[in-house]
Amino acid sequence: MTRSSTSSLSPGAATAAAGWGELLGPHRWRAVALTGGVALYAINVHIVTTILPSVVRDIGGLAYYAWNVTLFVAASIAGSALTGKLMGAMGARATYLMALALFGSGALLCGSAGSMGWMLAGRAVQGIGGGLLAALAYALIPLVFEPRMWPRAIALVSGMWGVSTLLGPAVGGLFAASGHWRVAFFALLPLLAAQAWLVWRQLGPATVRSASGPAQAVPLGRIALLASSVVLVALAAQADDDWLASACVLAGVLLAVWMARIDLGHRANLLPHAAYRPRTVMGGVMACIALLVMGSCVEIFLPYFLQGLHGYDPLGAGYATAAMAAGWSLGSLGCSGLSGAAALRMIRLGPCMMTLGMALLAFLMPAQWLPAGTLADGLIVLALGVTGLGIGMGWPHLVACALHAAQPGEENLTSSAITTVQLFAMALGAALAGLVANQAGLGAGGAEATARAAWVLLALFTLAPALAIFVARSVTRDR
Repeated sequence: MTRSSTSSLSPGAATAAAGWGELLGPHRWRAVALTGGVALYAINVHIVTTILPSVVRDIGGLAYYAWNVTLFVAASIAGSALTGKLMGAMGARATYLMALALFGSGALLCGSAGSMGWMLAGRAVQGIGGGLLAALAYALIPLVFEPRMWPRAIALVSGMWGVSTLLGPAVGGLFAASGHWRVAFFALLPLLAAQAWLVWRQLGPATVRSASGPAQAVPLGRIALLASSVVLVALAAQADDDWLASACVLAGVLLAVWMARIDLGHRANLLPHAAYRPRTVMGGVMACIALLVMGSCVEIFLPYFLQGLHGYDPLGAGYATAAMAAGWSLGSLGCSGLSGAAALRMIRLGPCMMTLGMALLAFLMPAQWLPAGTLADGLIVLALGVTGLGIGMGWPHLVACALHAAQPGEENLTSSAITTVQLFAMALGAALAGLVANQAGLGAGGAEATARAAWVLLALFTLAPALAIFVARSVTRDR
């Protein structure tokens, strides 16, 4: 791999990471203010994942099941890309408060939805606010904390997904089981109000440094192309003819390539130039992040499979699925203190663990080779935990590599680019998951069709972390 900026590119090249006591001692409320938005974002993800089977039973729209994630994340891309510009124009605190207001407005729309179209509109509004919240967490880390505290702060951001595994499935599952799934969205509003108060108190101009570098222009045309490419792939799942589905996927890929070519020719970039070159550290890290996130998108359909094939109730399905996020959080928190060769080993080992976990899920989920029961349940939860652990154990060090590889003046751009790549991979993965599941016969109904869709979806998506194994080795070679 060629080195794209300073010599301090690896997690172990800088001073040893600060301890948790330093981050959560005098800076604890500032850290909570910074990461609370990600916690709300993650809680919402688990709420929606848990209640979606109940939603489609109530208002219909099974064919658009994956669109709830696809539109949410496609809109999040726009929110994420706008973060740097809005921070420069409004300041960090005002941008954060606006993000919370948008997120809450979307929750109100979703909770009052009478049709799938209305629901999807609410998810799009939520997505814009969610993209801002997700990007703000990474964008504020280098503006609030010293570089040696970055790995811990990044791990804390990832750890918010662990908080979501406690609250999200519980809130979604309890309300879905009682037939009141709408209230699950309204339950977020008090948490949003509390987070807004904390942001107002902790993230004022006195505590947040100004970002270096020139003011960022907003590449609205390229954002639109990126979001449109995802929507085209999602539309393929609704196509009646194979040729039309193929045309939608091809058009989506071409739009993404066109966006990349335009971005490389502009001074105001959506992503750093090095992110498009896979032989650079930045490019390899971004590719690895994208593959790991795409592989995790099978999570969208897991509650549906667990309820339909293994007899889970909504609450049980939500908590079982949350094992993936719990593994991610435990991996990030447990491995964030490593540095040097140990940190690089986590980057290499993570995709191997994720591939193993997903391959086991592909074997277990159809309930054909091992019947549903206590043993299968335990192995499914174990496989989900291993899958999440594989993402989390190298995640803080991948993100730290990208931040250290940023060119002077591109720190803010790199921070937002990490989130943009993560969200694009999530949106594209959700769209492809919907396409694969529908093509495998999910919409036909019945246990046999559901089992076939589960096997095809999980087997194909295992290829993403398998490919990340080779990318991760390339990122860490000779470092």
